[in-house]
Amino acid sequence: MRNSCFRRTCVTPWARSEFTLFYQPQVDLRSGLVFAVEALLRWNHPTRGMMAPNAFIPTAEETSLIVPVGDWVLHEACRQNKAWQDAGLPPMTVCVNVSTRQFREKNLIGRVADALKVSGLEARYLELEVTESLIMQDIDLAVATMNQLQNLGVQISIDDFGTGYSSLSALKTFPVARLKIDKSFINDIAADENDQAVASAVISLGQNLNLRVIAEGVETDDQVAFLRKNNCDEMQGYHFSEPVSAPDIEKMLSGEPLD
Repeated sequence: MRNSCFRRTCVTPWARSEFTLFYQPQVDLRSGLVFAVEALLRWNHPTRGMMAPNAFIPTAEETSLIVPVGDWVLHEACRQNKAWQDAGLPPMTVCVNVSTRQFREKNLIGRVADALKVSGLEARYLELEVTESLIMQDIDLAVATMNQLQNLGVQISIDDFGTGYSSLSALKTFPVARLKIDKSFINDIAADENDQAVASAVISLGQNLNLRVIAEGVETDDQVAFLRKNNCDEMQGYHFSEPVSAPDIEKMLSGEPLD
């Protein structure tokens, strides 16, 4: 039922202004300051209300529809970040997830360049997130594509790191700026020795490769304490903030209370 609903209507949600982006802050663990936000898609369905991406993105990924959906997200995220800058907020990075189908599109570089040009956003304030499993499917293609994106000035991060099968020899060739520790290793990190070992190893690996490391899904004081003790660079999760609307990001960074 969920899939059939999306198949019938997903070609027009953005035309009817039913898509919206929420943004989850990313925080520097040393300074406590927000330095970036991750753009997260929501569908304000006319009868079902606000729908999370897991209710419709899997179906879109099975078809070519993920490409125009991804295009909309990319353009809107760039537009919003430039709007925040124009409103006088401190410049920060906006992070956008790239699907496997998007990444393999021959004109991906052109699509990214167009989003930057239309919005007026400087490339250094855009970061594209690709999953570890995606880039390992075809390393040569992944490296070539990421090099072209880097040449635009766009930053790249590896999402869900630790869940795939990257080899160290491959990882050192990727032109990436950050590794994101998957939340599955963070959930029980305060008590699970195996999760502690994985997380500390990723932090050490990233720093030895001159990469920043961010932990996803951080929700508790104990998790934050472990990450700080192990010199993790950054965090993202409900401990600081859930994903919020663009106006709430502006209030948050301006020091105003949220509604």
